[in-house]
Amino acid sequence: MSFFSTNVTDDVLLALGLTLFAGLATGIGSLIAFFTQSTNKKFLSIALGFSAGVMIYVSLVEIFVKAKDALTAAHGDTKGYWLTLVGFFGGMLVIALIDRFIPKASNPHEVKTVEDVQYAQEHAEAERLMRMGLFTALAIAIHNFPEGIATFMSVIQDPSVGVAVAIAVAIHNIPEGIAVAIPIFYATGKKMKAFKWSFASGLSEPLGALIAFLILMPFLTDTMFGIVFAGVAGIMVFISIDELLPAAKKYDEAHSSVYGLVAGMAVMAVSLVLLA
Repeated sequence: MSFFSTNVTDDVLLALGLTLFAGLATGIGSLIAFFTQSTNKKFLSIALGFSAGVMIYVSLVEIFVKAKDALTAAHGDTKGYWLTLVGFFGGMLVIALIDRFIPKASNPHEVKTVEDVQYAQEHAEAERLMRMGLFTALAIAIHNFPEGIATFMSVIQDPSVGVAVAIAVAIHNIPEGIAVAIPIFYATGKKMKAFKWSFASGLSEPLGALIAFLILMPFLTDTMFGIVFAGVAGIMVFISIDELLPAAKKYDEAHSSVYGLVAGMAVMAVSLVLLA
């Protein structure tokens, strides 16, 4: 039983391109930071909620189910379901361990606004700000690597799902770009240097996709596909619960994060029906 598109070359190119787009959204974050004096918190809350809605819906309704279908077809209902659960919670464990060993100040799940880092600049020396920015860039690079694999695998399995995942990942990468660029800019006074570090921190996402293509694809049986795809679902659900929803609620105004969450789920649901 095969779960892959017949036009593999086109799917791979699309997957690599979308993953590159999602990763380099960190550069968009740095540009926003340089050209705005304050963060539109209502928009940020809606956008993060929307991203979480897309990720949660597509993970639980589409990706998890297709992973289970692949594994139960290959191993039977009981064993296949257990393997799906192992992959799902294994994905959560991977991203949780990455977060566990990243210092809180540099953790990309600690979403920062322009005002947050401006306050830090007023109360810290340039050397510490520079260190903050570089450590945040490294943390985001490490964190984005499995996200790159997740985005790539989503596109390979179903391009319509992959597009939605890439957009959701790109949205949540924008605040991460702010967290890298602003402290480096305040430490050095050089916008281009800050932009380059912010831009570079997102490159690990397409690198993760490239690793998935070179290492996973040649050995991607239905069993491995099912386990990896279940892990993708686990990674995205964890990111949504641990990062996106708390950040959206932090900047919430009149339940805007909830409206964004529901809108993200609705858009994802409708797109899956229309593109089926």
